[in-house]
Amino acid sequence: MNKVLVIVGDATETVDTLYPYYRLQEDGFEPVVAGPEKRRYHMVMHEIPPDWDGQVTREFAGYTIAADIAFKAVKPEEYLGIFYSGGRAPEYTRYDPDLVRITRHFFEANKPIASVCHGVEIPAYAGCVKGRRMATVPKCKFDLEVCGGTFVNEACVVDGNLVSGRTYHDHGKYVGVWIKMLIKARDAADK
Repeated sequence: MNKVLVIVGDATETVDTLYPYYRLQEDGFEPVVAGPEKRRYHMVMHEIPPDWDGQVTREFAGYTIAADIAFKAVKPEEYLGIFYSGGRAPEYTRYDPDLVRITRHFFEANKPIASVCHGVEIPAYAGCVKGRRMATVPKCKFDLEVCGGTFVNEACVVDGNLVSGRTYHDHGKYVGVWIKMLIKARDAADK
């Protein structure tokens, strides 16, 4: 088993998505992009310039990415792990009942999970963050805490099978930790 889900939608953050996508490939995993429908999605690039006092996220058009599979067609037992990308996409994808079903599977099965930035909104809505410690972008702190999670303002937060970072600036700190979890899970599944 080497397939890993990468969750996207329109306005998924480009760097949030592509860095882990290619890191998965580097370590022999097959990233499978999943979206509300099997189609091409536009991504965005987000930045809060240091001289903007951190108040407003500036958004630029990014690349596009094709979803290999629609949420409704995903059989989560066929996947080793899952990645929740950031950007604005989680603000609406979290309401998809099939994504909720998928998300609950990964938490209940204790499979390797990674989340960055607004990605937290998906497991929060699915009722999976109660009692869990997570990093996220500070503007999503409320989403995490109102659903029973604990916000930690660090580049890499590990809580059992869950690894999280605040923004794409943290990729170098938390993605490698998640990849090691996936390798361990893959090795265990191969025995």
